Amino acid sequence: MTDPETKHQNHTEVGVRFSDVIERFATAQQHDEPFQEQLRELRAQITKFMLPYRFAIDEVTTKLNIFKEEFAELDLYNPIEHISSRLKSPESLIEKIQRRGISGDPDEIRREITDIAGVRVVCSFITDVYHVLELLMQHDDITVVQVKDYIANPKSTGYRSLHVLLEIPVYLSDGNHMTTVEVQIRTIAMDFWASLEHKIYYKYDREVPESLLAGLRDAAESAGDLDNRMEWLHLAIRGADRGTKIRRSSDAMQALERYREERALRTGAIPAVKSESEA
Repeated sequence: MTDPETKHQNHTEVGVRFSDVIERFATAQQHDEPFQEQLRELRAQITKFMLPYRFAIDEVTTKLNIFKEEFAELDLYNPIEHISSRLKSPESLIEKIQRRGISGDPDEIRREITDIAGVRVVCSFITDVYHVLELLMQHDDITVVQVKDYIANPKSTGYRSLHVLLEIPVYLSDGNHMTTVEVQIRTIAMDFWASLEHKIYYKYDREVPESLLAGLRDAAESAGDLDNRMEWLHLAIRGADRGTKIRRSSDAMQALERYREERALRTGAIPAVKSESEA
């Protein structure tokens, strides 16, 4: 295993590279060949920096896919419609570091930028969203760091989704890297709305006319209405005789409390899990 002091020195070296090139990134011209060479070097360094994030995505998606396959094999109800993931590109990471005024220190980047690795889980119904959160909390090697419930408390734009920050261990040749993954869990209707919102903000470079913003808010209300009506129909079809459980935000918060207590018993310390009301 790499000596801790050596490992820290390597991180410092990477941090210097981040800082040096990000400073030049803001002023360099595209035809500046020395800058282009330095940028290629930086990309290689960032690729190494982001390897744990790539593998953390693999671990989280594997866990979710195991649940999907288990439910299919046992002919059980499957709350997961589909799973997607994305790893922030080196260019996007550099831009965010620069925009937020973050230093090139890798530890600060890991602490301040929590969406480098992202997993999205799309479900059919609201109750399924909270069920998936409960499933993730069953894993001993996953630490739930923060939960933001934009379903119970939508953003002013109308955006709805459940955002969960997880930490998961990634074991590489130089040791264990506790790595943050942002998991977004939402219904099909919420996902459709969010996709449309993204396209509108991209088209107008975030300067969206108020008439369109009002239309988005109305559409969000309609999507929420649709979610509730479709879930009612779903429950009517399934029937109470199959032990269907309706999960809502309050259930998720209770599950988080149980999660805290169980972790406290195992580790002797309560993890700093934040819900939306605490964040």
